[in-house]
Amino acid sequence: MRSALLIMAKAPIAGAVKTRLAPLLGDARCAELQGRLIRHTVDWAVKAADVTSLAYAPADAGEALAALVPPAVALFPQRGVDLGARLRAACADVAGRDVGPVAVVGTDAPLLGPSHVRAAFAELENGADACLIPAHDGGYVLIALAIPHPAAFDIPVDAWGGSDVFALTLAALTRAGLRAAVLPALPDLDTPADALALRQHPGCPPALQAVLA
Repeated sequence: MRSALLIMAKAPIAGAVKTRLAPLLGDARCAELQGRLIRHTVDWAVKAADVTSLAYAPADAGEALAALVPPAVALFPQRGVDLGARLRAACADVAGRDVGPVAVVGTDAPLLGPSHVRAAFAELENGADACLIPAHDGGYVLIALAIPHPAAFDIPVDAWGGSDVFALTLAALTRAGLRAAVLPALPDLDTPADALALRQHPGCPPALQAVLA
């Protein structure tokens, strides 16, 4: 069956995105950075799977997101009152489009790319039910699922965004009887320290480096 890649993204609205970077960049540049992160992620995502979708927030941001992605990328609003619910709903939306394994990413890991997605899909082909790439801050930058099990997102609502998301997700998968593979961790981009480290990284995409400079 066709592989699928699902991007979860917030629209680039000043004051509503990358707020922890605002002391370094200001609200307007944070919004510009988010727009470039979306473009960067979509650019490589379409090369990494057969079907690419983007679930966006807020729900009225469809027109703004359509201007950032090619027509081949399916756009739909996120649904749910918390991140776990939104992830479950988005995965169900993608699974209903006649696809097989699904990889879910955000837009906050600029060093993530097609090779990581292919490696995660290879783990699924080798028998894993799920594959995760941890983030250095305790979250994860990718989760791939052979079948979109809702249990993969069954962690406490107040834990999302914290330093235990990866560990809690592994525990949730284990409780559900699912076998998880783990690939090497990658940095994400949330704080001024993250931004300064990324700016100096040789793999930093030039379009992002220009905003972080």
